[in-house]
Amino acid sequence: MTTKPAAAAARATVYGYPRQGQHRELKKAIEGYWKGRVTADALRTTAAELRRTHWSRLAEAGVHEVPTGDFSLYDHVLDTTVMVGAIPARHRDAVSADPLDGYFAMARGTQDVAPLEMTKWFDTNYHYLVPELGPDTVFTADSSKQVAELTEALSLGLTARPVLVGPVTYLLLAKPAPGVAADFDPLTLLDRLLPVYAEVLADLRAAGAEWVQLDEPALVQDRTPAELNAAARVYRELGGRTDRPKLLVASYFDRLGEALPVLAKAPVEGLALDFTGSAGANLEALAAVGGLPGKRLVAGVVDGRNIWVNDLAKSLTTLGTLLGLADRVDVAASCSLLHVPLDAAAERDIDPQILRWLAFARQKTAEVVTLAKGLSRGTSAITAELAANRADLASRAESPLTRDPAVRARTGAVSAADARRSQPYAERAAAQHAHLGLPLLPTTTIGSFPQTAELRTARADLRAGRLDTAGYEERVKAEVQEVIAFQEKAGLDVLVHGEPERNDMVQYFAEQLTGYLATQHGWVQSYGTRYVRPPILAGDISRPAPMTVRWTTYAQSLTHRPVKGMLTGPVTMLAWSFVRDDQPLGETARQVALALRDEVNDLEAAGTSVVQVDEPALRETLPLRAADHAAYLAWATEAFRLSTSGVRPDTQIHTHMCYAEFGDIVRAIDDLDADVISLEAARSHMQVARELAAHGYPREAGPGVYDIHSPRVPSAEEAADLLRTGLKAIPAERLWVNPDCGLKTRGWPETRASLENLVAAARTVRSELPAS
Repeated sequence: MTTKPAAAAARATVYGYPRQGQHRELKKAIEGYWKGRVTADALRTTAAELRRTHWSRLAEAGVHEVPTGDFSLYDHVLDTTVMVGAIPARHRDAVSADPLDGYFAMARGTQDVAPLEMTKWFDTNYHYLVPELGPDTVFTADSSKQVAELTEALSLGLTARPVLVGPVTYLLLAKPAPGVAADFDPLTLLDRLLPVYAEVLADLRAAGAEWVQLDEPALVQDRTPAELNAAARVYRELGGRTDRPKLLVASYFDRLGEALPVLAKAPVEGLALDFTGSAGANLEALAAVGGLPGKRLVAGVVDGRNIWVNDLAKSLTTLGTLLGLADRVDVAASCSLLHVPLDAAAERDIDPQILRWLAFARQKTAEVVTLAKGLSRGTSAITAELAANRADLASRAESPLTRDPAVRARTGAVSAADARRSQPYAERAAAQHAHLGLPLLPTTTIGSFPQTAELRTARADLRAGRLDTAGYEERVKAEVQEVIAFQEKAGLDVLVHGEPERNDMVQYFAEQLTGYLATQHGWVQSYGTRYVRPPILAGDISRPAPMTVRWTTYAQSLTHRPVKGMLTGPVTMLAWSFVRDDQPLGETARQVALALRDEVNDLEAAGTSVVQVDEPALRETLPLRAADHAAYLAWATEAFRLSTSGVRPDTQIHTHMCYAEFGDIVRAIDDLDADVISLEAARSHMQVARELAAHGYPREAGPGVYDIHSPRVPSAEEAADLLRTGLKAIPAERLWVNPDCGLKTRGWPETRASLENLVAAARTVRSELPAS
């Protein structure tokens, strides 16, 4: 293939970059600030150094236009809330007293004030803080962060483009504030919000911005005519102003569909579109609307969400087609590189042959620069890069590491009966109640207990050879003993072993399954200072040996109360990994499900009566377009049932989900056929309980009464009030009492106090129930 040079030299850019630093410097500085060990000035200095380092590396790599404003101390949507002055009433005093502490209070809460609700950023594993708006919301512009970071980049001699969450997406992501009617539509505030955005844009122009990017990923979802009309009005009004920079409206994660002609006609200077995966449909759609004559197109042709090397030849073909559809075509990743690790070159433990297949943020940046060079100068200018890329792609395609005939034979033999329990729920429930003998409103936790500094040190010492396996296991045993003893003393009904041996709920299993690769430095932000290392799904999946049986049975030997076996479900194992892109996701999910089925059956055989298979990513992985939902949910729910359907009727299967819009998947939750589901509900004030009731959900459920993502300790009365609210939707014989999520990130003092209050709340509300 030969590509002719573009008429105008294509520029390379990205929409955002990992924030944490090579050694997670940002996480350490922020957590040090929270603990009083790092001053505010030192935190700001660390943040500024990281920004300068990232921008300089992007420029040195050949990026012509670096993004600013995407850097955040916690979350870019929260930054937008600050920018438009939409501070919730309960946080205003804290923000006025100290903007930095007030910012973190909105993110994490305080003992006296609840934080903003947190949920998933579209179909990613990144969490954003949900704006709270109401009829009385007054917006005021505060562009100080955006202007300051632009000024920093310009002072380095860089060409910089501020990136903001667009006004339509901001309002569509918002929810009614506490006390506001549930049917309040934040989009009705558009007339108040637009002047604030106009003021911020004018400030950025005055500070030297030539272009500003407004991100509108909400427009790739199904939108009503009214919402599309709102988008048209936003960009007609902002585009019609003369005191603004040039506007680049960006959308990503999927195809734009009916929103594309709206944006194509808008009086803005450019569009940034995703052309990877299902968003590849944007290419044909763009041609159908007549392209973007007179406008700039930033083409996202490098996948910003997965870690496989780009097919450069294929991307150049796409770019070549796009040349005829816009005034100029520039090259980018499909979305912010926030969703991938920083640098594959830092990985020393991955086979060099496999490392050739991987591209993290720095490698993706190089791919973008190479493609821009090839588009500008022709393929002859990147002959060596194309040859190396072809070899890397061939190496992966031909590798025996990617295929296991035995695994494929087993998945091919699965029947519909394999994914169904042997008895209906009503019969199972009776058998489980007789077997377990639990009280009304049984109490439990989600699985993990605090990962103490001593535990992390022991794990690091084991990896470094400073501690032998026997010594490490003694440390884990001691932790399990402490966790079981505390739960018994606190009065919990169904116990957990606390997961002290686990580094991460996905990585722990991935390290014991064939087909997965683990990284040492592949950190990706999940929320705030919480970073995870998603494993890489490179080949076919099987389970060589039991993974959890030993520690679960050890914990059970310490108590007469039931101890839950704890597993991560097949959809979450995919969603929180970097998945292979050379076969359908449903096929990979079936492989993982069969491996987990073996584990569930082994737990039961070892005497475990309660097994929890967590699927917090079921909603997160839901496609953004309704037309794609049914196919996804069919294989996703089948994979869960395939994992859990091989047990006896009196073995109780639990699942868990958190921080998602559950109302969108209530029917799928029902289709999982789990006996008990625990869900996040504290920040949303039991909304999910009402959604389950509206659906007629027939099984047991534990909507959380303790928000574990905040350091505050809920009082027993607060938890009891939430339980009483839950009882209005779910009858007592089907209502469980539990936290929102695992306790891994919390400290022991707050965990003890919160769980003691949770048990006290259950006892109080239990005593209020009418005698049977």
